[in-house]
Amino acid sequence: MFKTGFISCILTISLKRNILLGCGMGALLFFSSCKKELTDSAVNHTDTTVTAIANSEVNDTAWAYAQEIYLWYKYLPASLNLQSYNDPDGVMEAIRAYSTESGFSDPVDKWSFAIRQSEWDDVSAGISGDFGLGIFFNAVNDLRVSYVEPASPAAAAGITRSWRILSVDGNATINTEDATIDRIAAAVFNSSETEFIFRRPDNTDTTITLEAAIYTSQPFLLDTVYNTGSKKVGYLVFNSFLGDITTVKNRFGALFNDFIGKEVNELIVDLRYNSGGYVDLQNELANYLVPASGNGSVMLTEEFNDKYSRYYDTTIYYTKKGALDLSRIFFITATNTASASELLINSLKPYMDVKLVGGDTYGKPVGYFGIPDGDWYLFPVSFRSVNRNGEGNYFNGMTPDAIVNDGLDKQWGDVSEDCLGSVLNYISKGSFSNIAPRRASEAWIKPVNKQLGAHRFNGAVINRQFARTK
Repeated sequence: MFKTGFISCILTISLKRNILLGCGMGALLFFSSCKKELTDSAVNHTDTTVTAIANSEVNDTAWAYAQEIYLWYKYLPASLNLQSYNDPDGVMEAIRAYSTESGFSDPVDKWSFAIRQSEWDDVSAGISGDFGLGIFFNAVNDLRVSYVEPASPAAAAGITRSWRILSVDGNATINTEDATIDRIAAAVFNSSETEFIFRRPDNTDTTITLEAAIYTSQPFLLDTVYNTGSKKVGYLVFNSFLGDITTVKNRFGALFNDFIGKEVNELIVDLRYNSGGYVDLQNELANYLVPASGNGSVMLTEEFNDKYSRYYDTTIYYTKKGALDLSRIFFITATNTASASELLINSLKPYMDVKLVGGDTYGKPVGYFGIPDGDWYLFPVSFRSVNRNGEGNYFNGMTPDAIVNDGLDKQWGDVSEDCLGSVLNYISKGSFSNIAPRRASEAWIKPVNKQLGAHRFNGAVINRQFARTK
């Protein structure tokens, strides 16, 4: 089954599955070109030997880089049995065990990984090869569509958030048992074709067979404006900090110009399934959100280990963009709100009244950048981020001001959805509604949904070229 402590491993497996799936559809040919059948045993032996030597070299390089740039390099052992790992991703997974952080009893790194460069090029550009369907449990026997990628096969089939999944490939057993989760996750994220029976919001059922396809993710799932008393409330559902950076930045500009044109004076940013991406895009969004009084002040500082701090430590300052000038902002969060999303929240806290509604965030105050190693990229965790006040290290996540259940039974933008409705009530009446006690079921809901969200990239990535110090 999925293991919450091995999220980067799950990510890599899922990414490889997407690329392999693309090969099966004729869209991506990298892997198929590498799988020629060899009948001569001597050739097979030679090929295996060459592969072993190549893996040994990239593993050696991965270990050498970890000893230099890894944030917790001081706690690494003198050596690892590098031949026991099939590839540099195994080396990156191994170093996580040594991520000792004051105040935490267990290793904090769950994310260091390595990935083929060809795969990363697709992932970082937001290119996927699946159904485009997110799923979360609403209750023990209630599995819902949490979001749908706009350009995906699921969207083309008319599926939307809140649809309930009654059956997967003819199996109507839906629960949070390990074996069931394994089966459902494989059918949703790792299959080229799956038959679903859905229950729609009008209580009618429909059978849909989805076929996986290559598409480009679109992080903007919804933007709209509500009239709440005398307030004009802007609402943005932003689902990822990955994609084409120029395109996303241009969309930010158009979006905030529209908000200004509609006289928005309150803002809700929904990040509940946004697990991160490029820090550069986080910086861009932060510059639109920060009040004018924060212009020129510290947004965040990236802190590296003591070998590289004098070379790489970077302080980023706000450069205010747009005319939106708010004194407070609301974020909707959940267990998959991670990394660059948490960085955005933390960076704004010294300058605004920042209120969180929903669930505890994921807890990833660190990041990395890609280091070439053969045809791989290495991503050892290499820096932590802190805000102007030096606040960071939220490895246990951020706790919301109002704990509100994810309204998985409602579509995006529905004012009766638990989280959105709670914020709108606060804006109009001064108090949050739909407050939920921490349920006994949270013991299984949170880790299960974290597992189901683990097929997405989780990270804060910066653009940097690594050079060893002498």
